[in-house]
Amino acid sequence: MNEPSRIALAYSGGLDTSVMIPWLRENYGAEVVAVVADVGQRDDFEAVRRKALDTGAEECRVLDLQEPFAGDYIFPALRAGAAYESRYLLGTALARPLIAAAQVRVARETGCDALAHGCTGKGNDQVRFELAYQALAPQMTIVAPWREWEISSREDAIAYAGERGIPVPASTDRPYSIDQNLWHTSFEGGVLEDPGVQAPDDVYDMTVDPADAPDEAAEVEIGFEAGRPVSLHGEEMAPVDLVDALNGIAGRHGVGRVDLVENRVVGMKSRGVYETPAGTVLSEALADLRSLTLDHATTSFLEDVSSRYGELVYRGKWFTPLRDSLDAFVESAHRNVTGTVTVRLYRGSCLPVARTSPDSLYREDLATFGEDAVYDHADAAGFIRLWGLSSRVYAGVHADRWKSAGAPRTAEAGGRSDGNGARAAVG
Repeated sequence: MNEPSRIALAYSGGLDTSVMIPWLRENYGAEVVAVVADVGQRDDFEAVRRKALDTGAEECRVLDLQEPFAGDYIFPALRAGAAYESRYLLGTALARPLIAAAQVRVARETGCDALAHGCTGKGNDQVRFELAYQALAPQMTIVAPWREWEISSREDAIAYAGERGIPVPASTDRPYSIDQNLWHTSFEGGVLEDPGVQAPDDVYDMTVDPADAPDEAAEVEIGFEAGRPVSLHGEEMAPVDLVDALNGIAGRHGVGRVDLVENRVVGMKSRGVYETPAGTVLSEALADLRSLTLDHATTSFLEDVSSRYGELVYRGKWFTPLRDSLDAFVESAHRNVTGTVTVRLYRGSCLPVARTSPDSLYREDLATFGEDAVYDHADAAGFIRLWGLSSRVYAGVHADRWKSAGAPRTAEAGGRSDGNGARAAVG
């Protein structure tokens, strides 16, 4: 394969990509087009653009991707109930395929023959970017400097930048790897690499310490249509505005912090600190609305889909037929997931307290413990007998299988000692 002559670089202006523009020029002799994606991070994008040009980029494109990020990536994953290993709401993972798709578009528009990213050889993002590249532009060369250059640490990268007079937003005193967008902020590296050390207070950016949150609960009312958030306190809002507003409210109440050790795509475990205030509230609210509007079989199957969906996104499989097909099921399943949910926020907790829906499957006349005229209690006897048929058949063949169930444990069965050497029975 020929050496690339013009490279589209996914550029953030952070430490890694800051040093990549001169490195790509020095080592490949190629022109560099910097592609900056605005997915809701609070950056001075004009300053980022100037920095890219000042460090040698031939061109820099700044793209506002907040609306497609919220509407086409965040909300579909939210509706699917996607959370990697049941806890991580996929803030970084969801942004990568969108950024890669925009990068491919710019590469074609500017005559590039290669794509580059600033991901390390240990992380998940290299997988996410490159699987997207393979799906969208399989003919283009992929350049991954972290897998090629002699820079082996963030300290080396800081020194490389210093030698070339490139300002970087990191130092050896606070060498966190930070990713921020509309949906979350994540922190890795530095003291966080020791999972036994508590995250310092100054790590957090979007949320206050729950101990310092107001000592008065706040309630938010969220409206959904077909599983998509559409309103806050009865006011219809665009996706970006809704998420942004809810980030502020939930963040002030310390909601949305997660500190976890996860299993990376490449096989190692890593520790990350995540803040997803709006995402936490919306996830809890939507799950609560589903409980009112979905039947048992669909709910049960959706739990399996949610787990698989989260794993696909985390592992970079956004542009795949399976993810596309899962979205089709999720969309169909949520046709009637419409209504409002009231969530109470208090010092880090997020608790749905009321829910209504025009498509509610809840019937008070069936659920009441008071007198009713629609449910014949005697019908339960036949139902239970049929429901237990398989248990009776098994018991007839294996009569002794459960014989000792519920019996006290004897000394021979491993009862505990009474302190004098004898074994006491355990009930």
